Amino acid sequence: MILRPATRTELPAVLALLADEDQVVDPASVVVDEAYERAFAAIEEDPRNEMLVLVDDSGLIVGCAQLTYIPGLGQGGRERALVEAVRVRADRRGGGIGAELMGLAAERARTRGCALMQLTSNKRRSPAHRFYERLGYARSHEGFKLRL
Repeated sequence: MILRPATRTELPAVLALLADEDQVVDPASVVVDEAYERAFAAIEEDPRNEMLVLVDDSGLIVGCAQLTYIPGLGQGGRERALVEAVRVRADRRGGGIGAELMGLAAERARTRGCALMQLTSNKRRSPAHRFYERLGYARSHEGFKLRL
């Protein structure tokens, strides 16, 4: 498996992964509107953001994650990596792909010099929480969000 930045032509496949985590969505059925185009272009142009895809040996996109590198004065002045939009194709779960995706993402952040990787997960996603804990993530903080 290879973890690499997504290309614009792969945007429908990424959006298909994000559309429904419980079933496989055909990328051809995904409407890529102007808002998605703008968001992808902004990620692509920003050196502190990466939309990554995990590609299997056949060229199929089986997972994705967005990494955002955050500078700060904590952690000895080293960046932290925020991982979001983590998905694995519904028909490929349970075989270690998620662990591989997260491991490769962590290695990417480590190579960049990040001191830690952090994420938030919806409180209703108990299986995801157990998955992250198995990977060594600690429930060290409470997260808060404000919709704008």
